[in-house]
Amino acid sequence: MPKDLLISSIGLSLFIVCPRMAGMVYVIAKNSQVSLVYTALLGTIFAIPLVILMVLIFAKFGLWGALAFCILTDVGAASVMREISIKAGIETIIIAIFVIIGVKIAPYITNIFVK
Repeated sequence: MPKDLLISSIGLSLFIVCPRMAGMVYVIAKNSQVSLVYTALLGTIFAIPLVILMVLIFAKFGLWGALAFCILTDVGAASVMREISIKAGIETIIIAIFVIIGVKIAPYITNIFVK
């Protein structure tokens, strides 16, 4: 495996593990009786084609296309989580809204500190 691919892949794996994921694990733990380890493992397997699709959408349609796809997956997650509890579904949508807001305001905040 080429060194650049290995470094890039490690970087992506570290980026995917983020506070949002911790928040979702917390929502699952609080609202269900399932094993978090098995949920994380199976969820990771389910996510592989979705991550690839998101990257392909980004390559073709840019950030807004990928963001639209991610909003759709967040709505799907909220619908699925609603099956556990309506509160879990609402919390999932709230987390998604904060991610969207973060994407919008991050460039403005960055420009304040980096000129």
